[in-house]
Amino acid sequence: MNSPNRRSLEVDFFRGVVLLVIAVDHISGSVLSRFTLHSYAFCDSAEVFVFLGGYASAAAYTTLEANRSHAAACRRFLKRSWEIYRAYLFTAVMMLLGGALLMWLRIDTPMLQVTEWPSFLARPIGLTFDIATLRHQPYLSAVLPMYAMFALAVPFAVPLAERKPVVVLFGSLGIWLFASQLAQWLPSAYAEGWSFNPFAWQLMFALGMLARVQPISAEFHNSKTARWLTRGAIVVFLTFAFAKLFLETQAPPGYMKQNLASLRIVSFVVIAWLFAQAVHAGWIRELAKSLPSVVNIGKQGLVCFIAGACISLVIDTTLRVVSLGHYQWIAGLTGDAIAIGGLILLAAFWRDRKEAQRARLPKRPPVPVHAANRRDR
Repeated sequence: MNSPNRRSLEVDFFRGVVLLVIAVDHISGSVLSRFTLHSYAFCDSAEVFVFLGGYASAAAYTTLEANRSHAAACRRFLKRSWEIYRAYLFTAVMMLLGGALLMWLRIDTPMLQVTEWPSFLARPIGLTFDIATLRHQPYLSAVLPMYAMFALAVPFAVPLAERKPVVVLFGSLGIWLFASQLAQWLPSAYAEGWSFNPFAWQLMFALGMLARVQPISAEFHNSKTARWLTRGAIVVFLTFAFAKLFLETQAPPGYMKQNLASLRIVSFVVIAWLFAQAVHAGWIRELAKSLPSVVNIGKQGLVCFIAGACISLVIDTTLRVVSLGHYQWIAGLTGDAIAIGGLILLAAFWRDRKEAQRARLPKRPPVPVHAANRRDR
């Protein structure tokens, strides 16, 4: 297994895959989106991304605390929350510009309204204030305020998850049960509230944290119980896939995703267990080694999420304009290729940029553990 002070190759790989999937899933004419998780499960890439976010946050916090200090780890996640908020503002601006583009091209699509551009034209100052205070969250930026809240909670939740995992698990479940009532306290100009209810989705984030700080042992993975769990998970997965492919006649209501319905949780947990077994067997590590570009996208998560949102909006708009009749799938597949290629190139550029910046910084000597402990007193 991975050292507690090293990045997980498998997690970066999964994050990279999910970021690519998020991009293509938001392209209405995408060909690849017909084969992504939402097509054969009652969950989608959102659950995976939030779970991995919890896992990666716990890994980053424990590493910072071990190498520097608790105070340094707290400061880092306070800064991280601010970074995510700034990313939200930038993404919101890009969505507004996307709405302006749709209106300029006179493309008749429901997406124009969710970009908030018509509202911005009606009251630019008021909407700018509402976006800054999270009351209005333009298309594809709405997931980021939730992450900003989670980042603030990490310094309190991770140490508790290390000491008292049962308290964290059942406390998170309790918050999830009352998520709909708690969501009424969130600032929102929408009658239905936030697109992602953070009081519900914190459960997925908490499961990711617990998976990092309370990992399943190799002995259990190899046990007879684990083998029976795997067989049961395969049966449930195939049952859900059959229902999605052959029985479901219309998309489930949006509130099921907004409030993280129990069916979505069960579907995710089943898939997560199967992939955990694949990770334990070493299959995912070998696959990740053969696809370093995907791993690199996972490492540049925030910038690739923002870029993926912008790329998907541009490609989606373009595909609504282009009409190839029976060959529209060619345009869709081309759009998928552009989205994936664009994210790969951006991630490589961003990695090189960060390495160049790091090379120019003076080397900082490691802080001895006893000195860090004295400083925190």
